[in-house]
Amino acid sequence: MKRDCRLALAIENLPPAYFAMVMATGIVSIASEFVGFQLLPVGLLWLNVVFYVCLWMLTIARIICHSDRFIGDIGDFNRGFGYMTTVAGTCILGSQFVILERAYQLGMTLFCLGLGIWILSIYTVFSSFIVRSVKPLIQDGINGAWLLATVSTQSLSILGGRLADKFPFYQEIILLFSMCMFLLGCVLYLIVITLIFHRLIFKEFGPEDLSPTYWINMGAVAISTLAGSVLLEAFHGGKAFGNFVPFMSGLTLMCWTVATWWIPILFFLMFWRHFIRGYELSYSVEYWSMVFPLGMYTACTAKLSEAFQFTFLSQIPHYFIYIACLAWFMTFSGLLVSLYQFFVNDGVSYAPEKGDPNQDKRR
Repeated sequence: MKRDCRLALAIENLPPAYFAMVMATGIVSIASEFVGFQLLPVGLLWLNVVFYVCLWMLTIARIICHSDRFIGDIGDFNRGFGYMTTVAGTCILGSQFVILERAYQLGMTLFCLGLGIWILSIYTVFSSFIVRSVKPLIQDGINGAWLLATVSTQSLSILGGRLADKFPFYQEIILLFSMCMFLLGCVLYLIVITLIFHRLIFKEFGPEDLSPTYWINMGAVAISTLAGSVLLEAFHGGKAFGNFVPFMSGLTLMCWTVATWWIPILFFLMFWRHFIRGYELSYSVEYWSMVFPLGMYTACTAKLSEAFQFTFLSQIPHYFIYIACLAWFMTFSGLLVSLYQFFVNDGVSYAPEKGDPNQDKRR
């Protein structure tokens, strides 16, 4: 197979969730900045720009050349929510530019772009699921990727909260919108996590079913914690939103508590999958959905300790950042090896994910 044919195949089979790579790289960069790393945050920022531009080029090519596959994925219960990574990736990249480069105009541009994609994708995906005539059983149709609805919503809340005071004329509008998105994200989490819990507890569950997307069970409440912490910081000193501070404080702490509770369970389940049940460990786009929550927990704990002045919690991010960085490095290395095998050797698709008809469950 020629390289141009392989590129065409890669574009055709590009998973909708590949912007999770931008999400993961962006939040590890931000978390590294929060704990005081010097060179890594900026280096990951510019690497993330490369990822973002390349993924948009591949996505546009897929829309033009394989519009039927692109549209078909929207109504796929396992792949549809992958499009929400585009929203979160856009907004997290915007947060990177705001935090590291003080590029507020660019941050606002990415905020508007993310909002437009969010409106288009969240209503299209949910509507396509509702009107679909043939629907899967819950054990076949739901996984952790559904929580990308919460993640994308909260990413808009975070970027809006960071930008509000930089645009004084629209400050109250942006803050109100960001708070509403925070609340909506929390409600979406409660709805989806109930379905996921039902699937995990009451349906047959094997190692092949435990995709890394279930780490978003933790990542969704971790990003909610970060959103609440950013908004609490933005509310201080403002009369219009002062009455919401006690409510937001309790809800934010609750989100952090739930995120912390998930971590031992998820580590145990991954150990059970790979070491007890012997499921093969090989690169998949879904592993970026594991890196992202690890980076997000680091960042949200650092911000929570600052917002609540819990100095004793500030030690957690200084240790957890190494887990997040190691996970990012291992996943990125897996991507490079997979790309080499795909384009240089006669390898298989470099980016399989659950629901991809070309993916073997046991590979």
